[in-house]
Amino acid sequence: MNRIYYFAFLLMAFSCCTTKKSQQVTVPAVAIEFNADSAYAFCAAQCAFGPRTMNSEAHDRCAAWIQQQFQRYGYDVTLQQADLRGYDGTVLHATNIIAASVERPAVSQQSPTAKPRLLVCAHWDSRPWADNDPDSANWHKPVMAANDGASGVAVMLELARLLQQHDSAAVAVDFVCFDAEDWGVPQWSDAAGADSWALGSQHWSANSPKPYDYGILLDMVGGQGAKFYREGYSMEHAAAIVEKVWQAAAAAGYGSVFINRDSGYITDDHVSVNEKAGIPCVDIINHYPDCRQSSFGPTWHTVSDDMQHIDRNTLRAVGQTLVQLIFTE
Repeated sequence: MNRIYYFAFLLMAFSCCTTKKSQQVTVPAVAIEFNADSAYAFCAAQCAFGPRTMNSEAHDRCAAWIQQQFQRYGYDVTLQQADLRGYDGTVLHATNIIAASVERPAVSQQSPTAKPRLLVCAHWDSRPWADNDPDSANWHKPVMAANDGASGVAVMLELARLLQQHDSAAVAVDFVCFDAEDWGVPQWSDAAGADSWALGSQHWSANSPKPYDYGILLDMVGGQGAKFYREGYSMEHAAAIVEKVWQAAAAAGYGSVFINRDSGYITDDHVSVNEKAGIPCVDIINHYPDCRQSSFGPTWHTVSDDMQHIDRNTLRAVGQTLVQLIFTE
């Protein structure tokens, strides 16, 4: 009799385990490949204009180039121009570049059969001062901003190219390139200015942006050896989206790059998107917990933020994660 009960117990245990396993849905990796070489070339093309600092010729020429690239991939581009005031009173002639999918489905909350609508964004301007450079002689020099600016736009352009080629995306994707993100108070200044950062996204968020189901901000997504942790404001405002993105990274094979641990709170473009526009938005931003120079990495706001320090493997990890999300949502 004891043997009968024992085998019955084993049968029940096996049945329970089998049931639990059958309930675990594993999303396969998407076959569509993000081309890191293409993203790298987009990054280099922006840097070829020189530092894209506010009110410069390089800034204006790069804006026209970004606009042309999105139009080339079938996007309807709007330039949201505004004169914004920097921490020091400088009038900044800013341009937010809005690339909208020509085929616009209804917002998913209004139509349950419509695709979710995703905002992918990044800033495209360059820091005018390398104020975190280890050499104080460089503190007033502009930053090339290969990682801190160009890398995020590069990933977006490659995604736009892929979306033109493949019509099976599970979400509708719009892109916004925010301007005037990096005119925040430099470390060598005594000026106050908690709101001196992310001026372009503040303006966009306050001026009737179109509704989105959620957003993803890309900032510094091409650095060598970069890892991405769960950022504080992202967890506060959009924890479910963080989970969605990090699961996509794991499914794409990049769970070792997207670390499932929290980092600190970071003032970035996603703050106003969350708080002013009311769009749950997460920040994919590099985090180097063991870097003595900066937790943003050794090239952050230095003259070394150039193409020599851009890693195709990092671009691929971030880009393939977004491909996984966009095509399996």
